Amino acid sequence: MNKKIISASLLMVSLCTASMFANPKQENVNVKKEGAEIPFKVLKKTDAGVEIRKGGFGSDACAYPGDSSKFYLITDRGPNIDYKGPEGKGKLFPVPEFNPEIGLFQIQKDGTVKLLKTISLKNPDGKKITGLPNPNGKGATGEIAYDLKDNILGLDEYGLDSEGLVAMNDGSFWVSDEYGPHIVHFSANGNELERISPYGMTTNGRKIPSVLSKRRANRGMEGLAKTPDEKFLVGIMQSTLHNPSKKEIVNNRLIRIVKFELATGKTWQYLYQQNKETDSCCGITALSNDEFIVIERDGNFAGEKEAHKYLYKINLKDATDVNGDMTLENGMLIDGKTLEQCSQKEVLDAGIVFVKKELITDLVTEIGYAHDKLEGLWLLNDNTICVANDNDFALIEKDNKLCQKILPGTEKPEDDVVYSIKFRGK
Repeated sequence: MNKKIISASLLMVSLCTASMFANPKQENVNVKKEGAEIPFKVLKKTDAGVEIRKGGFGSDACAYPGDSSKFYLITDRGPNIDYKGPEGKGKLFPVPEFNPEIGLFQIQKDGTVKLLKTISLKNPDGKKITGLPNPNGKGATGEIAYDLKDNILGLDEYGLDSEGLVAMNDGSFWVSDEYGPHIVHFSANGNELERISPYGMTTNGRKIPSVLSKRRANRGMEGLAKTPDEKFLVGIMQSTLHNPSKKEIVNNRLIRIVKFELATGKTWQYLYQQNKETDSCCGITALSNDEFIVIERDGNFAGEKEAHKYLYKINLKDATDVNGDMTLENGMLIDGKTLEQCSQKEVLDAGIVFVKKELITDLVTEIGYAHDKLEGLWLLNDNTICVANDNDFALIEKDNKLCQKILPGTEKPEDDVVYSIKFRGK
């Protein structure tokens, strides 16, 4: 596709069509030009002097219905790193009791950001959940969880690696995760109301397509949005499904987008072609019922080789629904092969139309975006998009050890920071 950046005036047309999606109370606020840091406190300091920061907000973001000066951010499962312990590869959880939570923030008149409150995510009985792995049959990937002393940690039936966030007008939330993958409905105070997954482990039997169980571990449903009329949720998978297995994939750039009708539980699936097979799709927000903005990014910091953080405008309207029989483990087939086993040409020759996408901007070029991760975005108003990074609680893995994550070019741990991008006509 043509990589030329779309003029801001073209995007303005799309943003203006989203007027019913923008918050009705339009406060005259914006974050500072250099970005607004999210408040944090030190959750724990290891014997080696590594600060574990809370924070950790930035796995996704969404608008606060009714007041554009406010917005929500969500943490992921909690502080963790890839780790090889005595029983094999897994994850190290230095704070295994960490409770994923949603933060409500407000942009102040001076462009800074203030934390107003946090909402703990809880199971249906009101007990705080963790980010520890799910049991077999309920989203498990075989991941081994260790603590700082190499003890193997337990499992959490309601554990969640929260990544996608939607705030509804009634005060409730929908959250997607990148393990199960699950889509979970939480009440305004954070109690689980419904959990929808490919496994049917729900309170009312509703499911998302079985093929999504073929997600790559830690690369499930990274982004979640609602349509302006609140009738549908739209989720985007982070990476190509391992369908039927990792070694049999041909198209490593094929991403699935799932549309879910809240009233009926009906689903649709659409195909999105990534720019690079090493990229990740890490956020989505709606412009209209058919048009969305998505994040497609690499994992490099600014200044590292070919670092890029793309925002694309996509349109589902003319894309082919490839849902088929949603109970089939491998989903729709073409001549006996899964969609992931087919080349892009084979998919196109079968008459399947991919999601239309147009490049809006590369934030590394546009604003000098310095972070390795870009995971949250929302519309501040009709001509401004806000984005947020995930700082991983200021942690990183080096040589199988828990280390401080330092933003390159600085001497301090990386912060969660909110930025805004204005799109002006010529």
